[in-house]
Amino acid sequence: MNLHAIRSIYLFEMARAWRTLLQSIVAPVISTSLYFVVFGSAIGSRMDAIEGVSYGAFIVPGLIMLSLLTQSISNASFGIYFPKFTGTIYEILSAPVSAIEITIAYVGAAATKSVILGLIILATAALFVPLRIEHPGFMLAFLVLTAVTFSLLGFIIGIWAEGFEKLQIVPLLIVTPLTFLGGSFYSISMLPPVWQTVTLFNPVVYLVSGFRWSFYGTSDVGVGWSLAATLGFMVLCVAGIWWIFRTGWRIRA
Repeated sequence: MNLHAIRSIYLFEMARAWRTLLQSIVAPVISTSLYFVVFGSAIGSRMDAIEGVSYGAFIVPGLIMLSLLTQSISNASFGIYFPKFTGTIYEILSAPVSAIEITIAYVGAAATKSVILGLIILATAALFVPLRIEHPGFMLAFLVLTAVTFSLLGFIIGIWAEGFEKLQIVPLLIVTPLTFLGGSFYSISMLPPVWQTVTLFNPVVYLVSGFRWSFYGTSDVGVGWSLAATLGFMVLCVAGIWWIFRTGWRIRA
């Protein structure tokens, strides 16, 4: 394992995040804070508690997950796409660095930035609504596992994309709608039975539900199913990256 190469790529990606601090950290935190102000304070004060949790506190895990998913994909996809755009990807591929080491470096940096952002949003949420975390270990585990999984997905998207506009297609047109329809702002038990069944086919439901369970001990689906769904999707992403490096698809073109 070439730890020096992993460290070099990782530090380069992290340095890029600090250079674009306003875009990488400040902007997502401000936009999420607006959700707390509008939904948590303005609307939440007029709504009944959900499963014994105030509405403002109830939506916190969903909002963190929304930012975590979109930022993980964006960070990883841009990180690997930019070397393709500038042509420096060939320097990386010709260096004595394996596919595993390249993936660990880029995905690790993207996941680190997303976890930092998630923790900042969590701290920001505590300023607006009363929070409690019943299972802090599981909360951190879900946070890291989700960040790594969707950074892997972002890595695949960055290799697939042929232009900057394609980097935003999946986060904006697929991930964000699935997150809004995945119980981020409501419990799926509030839906009619038919729509509850339909919603269970949304993979984001399992992420939000498991993450919310780590806060309040309540969930729409079993925490075991949440972990299994996340790990299963991670395995699919790893298999996809393995196939990409094995065939050279969209890398050596």
